[in-house]
Amino acid sequence: MPTSNQAYDAEALYRELLGQVRAGLDGVPDAAIVGIHSGGAWLAERLARDLDLTARFGTIDVSFYRDDYAKKGLHPDVKPTHIRFAVDGATVVLVDDVLQTGRTVRAAINVLFDYGRPSCIRLAALADRGGRELPVAPDYVGTRAELAPHQSLCLQRGDDGQLSLTIEEDSSDNAETV
Repeated sequence: MPTSNQAYDAEALYRELLGQVRAGLDGVPDAAIVGIHSGGAWLAERLARDLDLTARFGTIDVSFYRDDYAKKGLHPDVKPTHIRFAVDGATVVLVDDVLQTGRTVRAAINVLFDYGRPSCIRLAALADRGGRELPVAPDYVGTRAELAPHQSLCLQRGDDGQLSLTIEEDSSDNAETV
């Protein structure tokens, strides 16, 4: 089992993810990249830039679509959703930083369908830590990580844009893992 404060090479994982997404979108018309705030949006922004899809890049916040919204209330750091391209008929790569239960992805798909009906949604995640509660699986993934239940993965972006991915100990019994 990994130890607390262990770090993954997030930049190497990003390069792996980029290669998979590039290969998966080769020859795909109407491709678009949409990131889930916050870490997924950071990754999606870089993917869009590196794949020359900046005109078909968007970000979404799932705060109002979460199935635990009534229980937890509004997160204080709600971000706006920005999708400025036609979703209808597009192949959308939905990007999340860490995939676990699948509930955030489910909420993100609901947001996406408010903007139109894509022909296909593919899922990209920097890390898949397992623990699925819904039938959701990534099409593209940087790494698969096995963590203890009291640990979480935390993606951070430095002022220089460099990514870091660390394992952190949850501070309380009620801490939410990603």
